[in-house]
Amino acid sequence: MGVYILRRLALIIPTLIGIMLLNFVIVQAAPGGPVEQLIAEMEGHGGGALARASGGSSGGEVASSSSDSRGSRGIPEELLKEIEVMYGFDKPAHERFFKMLGDYATFNFGESFFRERTVLELILDKMPVSISLGLWSTLIIYLISIPLGIRKAVTDGSRFDVWSSSAIVVGYAIPGFLFAILLIVLFAGGSYFDWFPLRGLTSTNFDELNWYQKIGDYFWHLALPVTANVIGGFATLTLLTKNSFLDEISKQYVVTARAKGLEEKQVLYGHVFRNAMLIVIASLPGVLVSLFFTGSLLIEVIFSLDGLGLLGFEAALNRDYPVIFGTLYIFTLMGLVLKLISDITYVLVDPRIDFESREGA
Repeated sequence: MGVYILRRLALIIPTLIGIMLLNFVIVQAAPGGPVEQLIAEMEGHGGGALARASGGSSGGEVASSSSDSRGSRGIPEELLKEIEVMYGFDKPAHERFFKMLGDYATFNFGESFFRERTVLELILDKMPVSISLGLWSTLIIYLISIPLGIRKAVTDGSRFDVWSSSAIVVGYAIPGFLFAILLIVLFAGGSYFDWFPLRGLTSTNFDELNWYQKIGDYFWHLALPVTANVIGGFATLTLLTKNSFLDEISKQYVVTARAKGLEEKQVLYGHVFRNAMLIVIASLPGVLVSLFFTGSLLIEVIFSLDGLGLLGFEAALNRDYPVIFGTLYIFTLMGLVLKLISDITYVLVDPRIDFESREGA
């Protein structure tokens, strides 16, 4: 197992490079860019943008911008070159790419084009929101979905299975952000009750609270967004758990265990559980990455939570390439590490799995 882990860790590097290269090439082909946006701002607003162009600091190394029609816009050529130098676009694409890789190896993501802060500072500033949403949502989803899926598998076809399936269908069909809006209408001063806050991860007087009041305030703010995430995300995992257990229950080794006189709980949790949980564990990295980052975007917007999902979305709209590539790098790295952790968990759940022998076969 140790050799397999080292091999997988070594594969993370070329995988990261490949993903960054692919997205870098896509960005080169995409129309528009920070230079174009700054030129448009200069033409529309004049003074403020001109001051930025002449006094801004260089921090970009990962994108390109076309200059086909700049001369016809009436912008002096010297100023255009100064803008390109400011954003780092005066170098060829391959030089910018290799410089980006060298900087990213030391987690130096440069500075945001438009926020006047380093990308790493922005990521660290937004991380608590995304971790809070993703961690608690994932934990609650698994605590609900796994027992519910097992119960549905054991009582397949019963009244409980039918009624719980109705709730699952609703959760599967309606996206989480619609549940978020419903929760706001019901419990956050929309039309009925005003029990929960609608903005931020903590209250304005958070620093003045004692330790247990801080804990209560933190979960008070998280209650509605986490509930919206859980309602929108538990259905898939519940069905996956149920189907996995149904598949294992029908196998011959379960019939043999029952024929030996083992109790149903011993059969279920001593034999079936270990095998059935493998497919559930396999889905954990995807669930974590989705809930930590991409899946929480609309939830963050609705509840005014400034997290990584919202940061990446705004960076894409503004063509803030250092932020785009910095967050992409972090997301990809965490996804690869989580996938490796998932494989290690496979072995912990079922020691019969040997990845090294499979790779050598």
